[in-house]
Amino acid sequence: MKKRIFDIIQIGQKGDMPSMLFDWFIVVVIILNVLSMFLETFDGLAPFYGLFKAVEDITVVIFCIEYALRIWTAEYLYPNLSKGKAKVRFLVSYDGVVDLLTILPFFFLSGFIVFRMLRVVRIFHLFRINAQYDSFNVITTVLYEKRNQILSSVFIIVILMLASSLCMYNVEHTAQPYVFRNAFSGIWWSMSTLLTVGYGDIYPVTVLGKTMAICIAFLGVGVVAIPTGIISAGFVEQYSKKAAEQEKFNDIEELGEILVTPESELCGKTIEEVQQTYDMRILVVLRGDMTVLAAANLKLCENDILVAASERMLKVE
Repeated sequence: MKKRIFDIIQIGQKGDMPSMLFDWFIVVVIILNVLSMFLETFDGLAPFYGLFKAVEDITVVIFCIEYALRIWTAEYLYPNLSKGKAKVRFLVSYDGVVDLLTILPFFFLSGFIVFRMLRVVRIFHLFRINAQYDSFNVITTVLYEKRNQILSSVFIIVILMLASSLCMYNVEHTAQPYVFRNAFSGIWWSMSTLLTVGYGDIYPVTVLGKTMAICIAFLGVGVVAIPTGIISAGFVEQYSKKAAEQEKFNDIEELGEILVTPESELCGKTIEEVQQTYDMRILVVLRGDMTVLAAANLKLCENDILVAASERMLKVE
């Protein structure tokens, strides 16, 4: 029963209807919780505050039950650890921290303002559901693989922002001492100019300042396009890789064996990720002299041999 509860509260796999229904149930609960939090800020809906409070109470109770069940079944999430260490590992993991911050503000809502602000963390609860799906995995993979290029482009933007802010401050401070009071005022102006079209609250009035603003605005268009191009190229690369990998396994109509090589994209992935990505069912993993059952969270290692079958063949049978 404990193992089945773990399977249900984890992100659902294809064919496991109770687990998928639980995922959708949690999504609905989160949306109701966040929606009630938003609606409580409208004075015109004051007569319904009691209803919003009841919805929040019920949803937080559901969050508490889910949090307790995840702690209780943590040993299946980290099978290589002891029961106590597995529970501690979950408590300090991203999911554990988000779950805790989701329910913590409810008990300390009347206390410090920081606890009231933590209510926003409930929205990030949705990331756990979305993180297991292909579209979200592609985004996170692209951001991780292109992190160095993205950081370099952000560094360039920061340098241009600082340089333009100091130049504009020196040019405009004499003409507008109450507008460009210090370098921070220049930073605000440069940020709104480089990253947008300007808000109009701070703007140059001198001829030299306006000339500099034109040049900086043109630079901003080019600079902002750098990280956009990097991320777009990353998406193209990822989808090309996935299409190539998918093509490799299209011929598996019956039982087949797949060798996990060091350069293969399968290496390091879990059984669940491989099955969802390539529409196959992995039955067992041959690892050296051992035959390992294909548990969902089992990570594939170099030289593993996967005994697999396509989902199409299984459905026909």
